[in-house]
Amino acid sequence: MKKLKITQKMYESGALAIVRTKSFERACEIADGCIKGGIPVMEMSFTLNNAGDIIEGLVEKYGDDLCVGAGTVLDVETARYAILKGAQFIIAPNYSEEVAKMCNRYQIPYAPGCTSFTEAVEGLSSGATFIKAFPISDFYGAKLAKVFKTPIPDMPILASGGITLDNLEEWLRNGVDICGLGGLLTKGTSEEIAENATKIKNIITEFRNQK
Repeated sequence: MKKLKITQKMYESGALAIVRTKSFERACEIADGCIKGGIPVMEMSFTLNNAGDIIEGLVEKYGDDLCVGAGTVLDVETARYAILKGAQFIIAPNYSEEVAKMCNRYQIPYAPGCTSFTEAVEGLSSGATFIKAFPISDFYGAKLAKVFKTPIPDMPILASGGITLDNLEEWLRNGVDICGLGGLLTKGTSEEIAENATKIKNIITEFRNQK
């Protein structure tokens, strides 16, 4: 049930913050704003050496109030390390069958970045919870989700790159299930982050209520 509960929490949020900071204090400021604004999901990028320690600290401080996972996880060694540090989900810019198996073993949602439809199908077949529409989303834009979902309407899509308050609804309309956002949910004070998070959450809620 662990994987199901985390997946449900991520979907209900509808968005997550993509965080790159070496400072635990700054990570907490971002977390406070996201939680207050109704987007209690954060991805800590493993482009930073201390991402695991920050994840561990956030899990200890916020408990069930925050769903925090690891991003930019390129290999199985990093995946296991992140999971042992408390990461509740794994996101990557690439697809790795070994990482997929590791995440299934620990019952952790996995979202691999897939650059082709074939790769996306392979990811789903290996147990990926979401298919990350990145980095090709920067080229195709919001229509990418529709391209993926035309042959497989139930393919769960997590998109990041190029999503703004102005075009968020378009991404949702094309079938994105979860939106990853950087600047809107990571820059400014906790109050400013909370304000942006509230706007994002309202757009997602309003769109879903129309369906």
